[in-house]
Amino acid sequence: MKRAAFLTLGACVTAALLMPLASLAQDSYPSKTIRFVVPYPPGGPTDLMARLLSTELQTRLGVTVVVDNKGGAGGNLGSADVAKQSPADGHTLLLAASGPMAVNATLFRSMPFNALTDLAPVMQISAFPMVLEVHPKLGVKSVKELVALAKTPKPDLSFASAGNGTPQHLAGEMFNTQMDIKIAHIPYRGAGPALNDLLGGQVNVMFDVLGSSLPYIQSGKLTALAVTSAKRSPLLPNVPTMAEAGVSGYEFTGWHGIAVRAGTPAPVIDKLNSTLNAIFKEPEFRKKWEALGTPVVAGSAAQFGELIKRETVRLGKVVRDSGVTLD
Repeated sequence: MKRAAFLTLGACVTAALLMPLASLAQDSYPSKTIRFVVPYPPGGPTDLMARLLSTELQTRLGVTVVVDNKGGAGGNLGSADVAKQSPADGHTLLLAASGPMAVNATLFRSMPFNALTDLAPVMQISAFPMVLEVHPKLGVKSVKELVALAKTPKPDLSFASAGNGTPQHLAGEMFNTQMDIKIAHIPYRGAGPALNDLLGGQVNVMFDVLGSSLPYIQSGKLTALAVTSAKRSPLLPNVPTMAEAGVSGYEFTGWHGIAVRAGTPAPVIDKLNSTLNAIFKEPEFRKKWEALGTPVVAGSAAQFGELIKRETVRLGKVVRDSGVTLD
């Protein structure tokens, strides 16, 4: 009994001593400029999300937040920079995309970081469907017509993506697999350059984040054939889902989150998480965010961590089943 009481007393004393330290860590953070790493070039959906969030974070945290685009290797270069090179103090944030966080471990023969052990989740921020779109000069108005064209001899079709292993890439490969066609994959260093070449007609097909392509669809510069969500998008109510368009069982949703280097103090992660949750509760910010094509997604660091684990398994299977390989 005496030993148990002593251990209980010791635990209480330890907790009491740690509480002021946790409070101090939260109160002293941030103490300098925050670098917000985007593992893709400027102009794509990941970049747009970071720039929208950086303004709000800067206001709420009271320090400068600088967006740093560091693209390459399907998002691996920028992600590895945070995972391996940055201090574990919360002053370097990663706009964590599903490609480098959950897909690339299967897609790449070797990885410069381990998303499950080298990075610490802070919060999920998006869960977005994509839209299958084509250049108008292709002359197709439906998924059925695109598939028919793809099955003709030498169809000269290619689909653009933000890079190997990105949601755009996997969505296209899933489409190829389910429809037993082969539209050639053209990887770019980010969604922005890929979309630019689609608009210019250098490639003729793309699965893209709805928010990025919506203005071009509305202006007639691109033709939307279907969305990849289970339900139609309120932004494109007249565009069918892939299932409605004849691709049975097809559903694909990409995601983003915020991560920091593993070893970052828990109170710092807690402060970042609470700050982000507060930002996403603001009605005006929610409108701007939803205009990007994704509903508001928030929650705990633990919930985001569980998502990364589940998606590493699920998306890894997509890679293996579709036979995706690096160029």
